[in-house]
Amino acid sequence: MLTETNSFTSPDADYTSLSHSATTLDSAIDRARAQLLGLQSEEGYWVFELEADCTIPAEYILMMHYMDEINQALQVKIANFLRAQQSADGSYPLFKDGPGDISCTVKAYYAMKLAGDSIDAAHMLKACAWILARGGAAKANVLTRITLATFEQIPWRGVPFIPVEIMLLPKWFPFHLDKVSYWSRTVMVPMFILCTYKVKARNPQKMGIAELFVTPPDKEKNYFSHVKTPLGKAILVLDRLGRLMEPLIPGVVRRTATAKARDWFMVRLNGYDGLGAIFTAMVNAYEAMDCLGIPADNEQRRIARESIDRLLVIKGDMAYCQPCVSPIWDTGLVALTLQETDRHQRDSHTRQALNSALNWLAAKQLKDEPGDWRSRRPNLPGGGWAFQFGNSYYPDVDDTAVVAYALVQASEQKFAEPIERAGVWIAGMQSSNGGYGAFDVDNTCHYLNHIPFADHEALIDPPTADVSGRCIMLLGKLVNRHPEYKAVVDNCINYLRNEQETDGCWFGRWGTNYIYGTWSVLTGFETAGVPKHDPCIRKAVAWLTSKQRNDGGWGEDNYSYHDTRIRGESHTGTSFHTALALLALLSAGEAGSPEVEAGADYLLKNQQADGFWSDDSFNAPGFPKVFYLKYHGYDKFFPLWALGRYRNERLAAM
Repeated sequence: MLTETNSFTSPDADYTSLSHSATTLDSAIDRARAQLLGLQSEEGYWVFELEADCTIPAEYILMMHYMDEINQALQVKIANFLRAQQSADGSYPLFKDGPGDISCTVKAYYAMKLAGDSIDAAHMLKACAWILARGGAAKANVLTRITLATFEQIPWRGVPFIPVEIMLLPKWFPFHLDKVSYWSRTVMVPMFILCTYKVKARNPQKMGIAELFVTPPDKEKNYFSHVKTPLGKAILVLDRLGRLMEPLIPGVVRRTATAKARDWFMVRLNGYDGLGAIFTAMVNAYEAMDCLGIPADNEQRRIARESIDRLLVIKGDMAYCQPCVSPIWDTGLVALTLQETDRHQRDSHTRQALNSALNWLAAKQLKDEPGDWRSRRPNLPGGGWAFQFGNSYYPDVDDTAVVAYALVQASEQKFAEPIERAGVWIAGMQSSNGGYGAFDVDNTCHYLNHIPFADHEALIDPPTADVSGRCIMLLGKLVNRHPEYKAVVDNCINYLRNEQETDGCWFGRWGTNYIYGTWSVLTGFETAGVPKHDPCIRKAVAWLTSKQRNDGGWGEDNYSYHDTRIRGESHTGTSFHTALALLALLSAGEAGSPEVEAGADYLLKNQQADGFWSDDSFNAPGFPKVFYLKYHGYDKFFPLWALGRYRNERLAAM
């Protein structure tokens, strides 16, 4: 699966070292920067494609058939995309070159069949055989089975009992919306309506997938064979009792719960950015509006539909649908990249682009808007940024740290107020263990990941090392002016010390994987003032250098989420991981090391003629083990950022 990673110990091992002349380095930086500047929008932001596995484009086709709103030309293009992504064995993986995933493969097969592909076509036969060899479509995950239930392909007993009355549970109850992550709530609330009323897809062609089942769906008894824990099995007993008792629920209670669910998601519809600004929640909301009888010409319903279409990427005869978009994240990271490259030689075009970008970002700060995070911090003033163009209920701690850090580095008085608000908000969003989750405080009810619905094990949003590292990156920059942040920073550093793996790295929750996590923490340690000789830093440096490949680069595969024995390793290096490793080592004071020189060589050698780099791999998890992403901007700006920092460190040493 993976080739052996060889520790890099010499600047001339297995490759010819470049001279690193000022001309070579400056030329590489100038070419990449020019390309990056050319991608800035007129409004000032950058946004790159955000690609997921084939589940999302397949679900788009399924949605069209659910609603009987079929755009034939678009369907052809999405089906072309799906066929092109199929693995040689007939399956569909969750990330490029990964193992096949049964849920993704079932949805892709169903979508292609709905689009008109014959079940006797070679690619369909291979997919069908692969699915049957793994137990059939009954083995798909819960979200896939819910889709199949709405299309009347399995009975409703094949999905968890999730009645809309869940909306009426008190906060002290073991399950409550406040106890699950933002992405879970926005997906689940409209889903409660769909499942409670057992909605039926219009499915105008009445197309089914009976051929994908080993046992006829109505005779299948093992829809929940994946539930192994005592808690999960106990909840299955309650599930059966709930189904038996459902007819006894008073009509007034059901109507009250339905109205509460409707009101909850309708107020969060988020205009043209959609519920939660994430695809699955947006589709569920749109279908729930239809179920509730909201007419097609209703403005909110029309906008909800358009918000979904805004996620489409159409290129020639192919199209796919993104899970969401990432303009604030992309723009914040590009701003940090350009600030680094501009330290050496002030460039008027770069300064103009930065000014435009930072003004755009500052205007996107969320202040007094309502947000779910206020459930835990009702008296904390707002000051965060979202990930997407608009997502006012769900500012993101990670994005906020990155954007505010870029504003701090601009050293302009006009940004003083948004910086102050961001610092107060970040400090106030710290969890009790000293770390930071992405959207909520102390969202740590881990038992919820063992209920039957949560077979993806991502129902909560606990603190993680990567987000926490960026929070102290910001607060470390502000602590001289705000000594009240020192205790916050110290508590977070202690949390990160406890989170360090025994071999010296940190887990990467939001980027692949241990290289990403280690970069995140070391950059935070640098601005927080952790000494370079600190044992945690020395151990991390030793781990990073041990993972360098013979060609001078670094790489890490998403397999490391499934098998920690291959953490920090891959069959090939990538510009993204090499850039992260370089940035991490430079933060740790390793500017003069042969490993850093070799890493810079790798980036210079692998730069394309257009100035960018090209990595094929998916580079981040949406949810580790079950959902992966490819940020199309990461191989464009991270290598430039690393070379810019490398150049600045060289100049500082002269």
